[in-house]
Amino acid sequence: MTTRILLIAHAPLAHALRQCALHVFPDCGDDVVALDVQPNAPPEESLAQARLLTAAWDDGPVLVLTDVFGATPCNVAQRLVDGVRSRLVTGVNLPMLLRAVSYRREPFDSVVLRAVAGGTQGVMQVAIAAPQNQPRRSSHDPDPYHHQQ
Repeated sequence: MTTRILLIAHAPLAHALRQCALHVFPDCGDDVVALDVQPNAPPEESLAQARLLTAAWDDGPVLVLTDVFGATPCNVAQRLVDGVRSRLVTGVNLPMLLRAVSYRREPFDSVVLRAVAGGTQGVMQVAIAAPQNQPRRSSHDPDPYHHQQ
């Protein structure tokens, strides 16, 4: 059984993340839907829209991903999920979404765990190397334009 994914986030993040998922997994269009919460939209309106988006998904589990815990999209999602047939994970990022999409055909609990792992493992500090054959300048260099003539 396939896990369906509902993205609920501040506009335009949910649709942007969905578009990225479709870029990587063109076949996921039926399994990933997005709800952008507009500024000043009443939460009841967003909740009604979320229910409409998931109404056709009677046959399987739903993973709801939101952007910020405690914000309106998350509050709407909390009213939507039941903890059994649907689960909520906040702090959505692209690695989390891609991991969830790529494993959406695994058992539901596994998809949830993989999504969280993908989100956390996708956040890392990357060392910046000096351009090849050029020494790095100090960030306190008084003349940042010394290389220009």
